[in-house]
Amino acid sequence: MTTPSRVGIEKITAYPCSMSLDMTELANARGADPSHPLEELMVTSRSVNPPWEDPVTMAVNAANALLEGEERGSIEMVVVGTESSVDFGKPISTWVQRHAGLGANCRNFETKHACYGGTGGLMAAAHWVASGVRPGKKALVICTDQSRSHLGKPWEYVLGAGATAMLVSAQPKVVEFELGHNGYWTQEISDTYRPTSKHEVGHADTSLFGYLDALEGSYDSFAERVGEPFDYDEYFKKNVYHVPFGGMTFRAHKAMLRRFKRMKTSEARAHWQQKTLPSLVYNSQFGGTYTSATFIALMGLIDQSDDLNEGDRISMYSYGSGSCAEFYSLKVGAQARELLAAQRMQERLDARAKLTVERYEEVERQRGTYVDNPTFEMSHEGFEGHYARAYEGQRKLVLRGVDEWERRYELS
Repeated sequence: MTTPSRVGIEKITAYPCSMSLDMTELANARGADPSHPLEELMVTSRSVNPPWEDPVTMAVNAANALLEGEERGSIEMVVVGTESSVDFGKPISTWVQRHAGLGANCRNFETKHACYGGTGGLMAAAHWVASGVRPGKKALVICTDQSRSHLGKPWEYVLGAGATAMLVSAQPKVVEFELGHNGYWTQEISDTYRPTSKHEVGHADTSLFGYLDALEGSYDSFAERVGEPFDYDEYFKKNVYHVPFGGMTFRAHKAMLRRFKRMKTSEARAHWQQKTLPSLVYNSQFGGTYTSATFIALMGLIDQSDDLNEGDRISMYSYGSGSCAEFYSLKVGAQARELLAAQRMQERLDARAKLTVERYEEVERQRGTYVDNPTFEMSHEGFEGHYARAYEGQRKLVLRGVDEWERRYELS
């Protein structure tokens, strides 16, 4: 058994969905000041799925956008992190194995812990690769989520959808893990949760303080594992924080700075703008992506930061309600910027069909009719021919329908 000396993310991509909703238009329709979503929450638009897409299709479409040719034969582990699973027993990873064309000798499972589930799955995969039990084999880690419907609610501006796919291997071309330097922290609270197939419940203050408590707790655990004094500012070139909405990352960064530096609010904001703000470029357009949030932020940070070089450290903070958090470090890989640029993320976000508020509400109401419905045939009609334009002939996975609870999917 050969233990690899380096483990990390070889490739990464995100699936931005095929529809979007502008937050200024939503605020105007709700009789609210657009400065709230745009400036306080830092969300400019959100991704929306047509009814024939769900967390399964997003996961598969992200995987198929990432994988090429013989790569599929090297994958022997598939992990899907989600808090939006379509079934209480059958994991999304089984559909990924089938529709992404992976081999049968493949361990697969689903991880659930609110927004932390994807990070938990990623670490399990990274340690499996690092163990060296299957030299040369790789893991596919996917995060996939979409919000429940909250039409007209105050938190409607931080909802969204999306998926990320990551190939984990001994070839860390994008980022390398420092596996000994992981700090984690947990505390049972009830801040946000999904008690039924239709409901998504949140307590804003509990979630805010839970997020910040977990940040400090997981960071202390991280510092203990590093085992030597270091300067937070100098040790990390950039900082990525979990992104329930962009504005929360400034609160997180300010909380960390208070531990090490005395700064005025204006100084702290300038520091955050240099160290973290570039990471929000794509999150601000996806909206809430739950398990994908930190990885979409990582993609944005690498894409937007001209001053990142091979070997530079990035801190990653992942938080999942309920709660569990992990603070860990990454080193920038040699091909990080090249591989991220090739994903053309902004181009793909711009290609989404822009919905009016009325059409967005129509999509959400139609989706609601399918929840807990044991049998239905999915119509690909309507929405001004969106299926024909964005799906037909493009071999994207779509939901065909449900027959006595059995979900049926097909390639477009």
